[in-house]
Amino acid sequence: MSLSHTAAEYMLSDALLPDPGGSRAKGLRLELPSDRLLKFITVGLPLFLVSLAFAREFSTGSQISCFSPTNFTGKQSAYVDTACWDSLIHHGFDAEGHAITKSLWALKVFPYSLLVVAVLMYMPYLLWRYAAAPALHSDLLFIIDELDKSYNRSVRLVQHMRKVQQASAEPERFWEEYERARQERYFEFPLLERYLTCKQHAHSLVFVYILRNLLLLLFLAATCLYLVFLHLNIFFQDEFSCSIKTGLLQAEPHVPPLIPCKLVFFAVFQLISLSVGGVYVLLIPVVIYNALQLCQWDKGLLSVYEMLPAFDLLSRKMLTCPVNDLNVILLFLRANISELTSFGRLNAVSALREATANKQDIDTVVDFMTLLAGLETTKPKH
Repeated sequence: MSLSHTAAEYMLSDALLPDPGGSRAKGLRLELPSDRLLKFITVGLPLFLVSLAFAREFSTGSQISCFSPTNFTGKQSAYVDTACWDSLIHHGFDAEGHAITKSLWALKVFPYSLLVVAVLMYMPYLLWRYAAAPALHSDLLFIIDELDKSYNRSVRLVQHMRKVQQASAEPERFWEEYERARQERYFEFPLLERYLTCKQHAHSLVFVYILRNLLLLLFLAATCLYLVFLHLNIFFQDEFSCSIKTGLLQAEPHVPPLIPCKLVFFAVFQLISLSVGGVYVLLIPVVIYNALQLCQWDKGLLSVYEMLPAFDLLSRKMLTCPVNDLNVILLFLRANISELTSFGRLNAVSALREATANKQDIDTVVDFMTLLAGLETTKPKH
């Protein structure tokens, strides 16, 4: 056997992908990087700020400071602080002199409301995890495995073609058989291509993904509106007039009708609300962008695999409306590109194909690897 034939044999053997040593199931990412970042910020930020607020409350003690009369004892002043903190009702007068009351109870429940916000922000992730992630996991495992197997089958096909060509007494007859086989689609991989076509007509994954982003967008907008409401109605009033003339103290003449109080934690809550609201407003365009990704195809990955024999999902214009499960799977295949070993090999072959002079003779990876294997560099074209 000649040196060139031996080199070609070794080249084709090295081109085969090794069987994966470990299970791919543990390494698959079932969340896009942008979705993971959104989950980390939307859930982690309110939890972090609330923990700071609670830490300050436990360290400083009372969250309110009331100016009791000078004739009050220490216990009476402490009772005033406790009673006003429990009620949190501002007593005042309108422009006509009528007595009015305004509840400041939202300030007391503000830290707990942020806990509710964190739980709400986690719900879209739970929806995706239990409603779509199991099916997506199975799809990714099957498609990644089939794409790598399709690449290996192409390489083995080249090895077989090389042996047949070497044993053929009439090279022209060999190329005629090859062209006829391509025209009659003997090289196609129907299982993978039909599976992808089936996913193009399914909409369960894309429905859950859009619903996840819509819920996240709704919760972000609702949280921002809630914080705006607090700022317009409560968060500009750090002082209020408290009345303790209730119950046993209602008939006491030495108890003043109104006692001025000041909220000690007011500035902290203002800073927390502005931080959460500002970050959430900035995240709204990110959520919209994630949803709009489904309005266009990611054709880069499939176009590389079109070098495989008869894998022409793009060239046959089978990609119609992009809002379907196949587009979602393509997005997650891009996120799991490290698990797709054949993509790097085909990408390199694609780069070499672009640098080849006789591009008209190179249609698929079989053509390219056939040339590298030392077969005929020219063959009849239709």
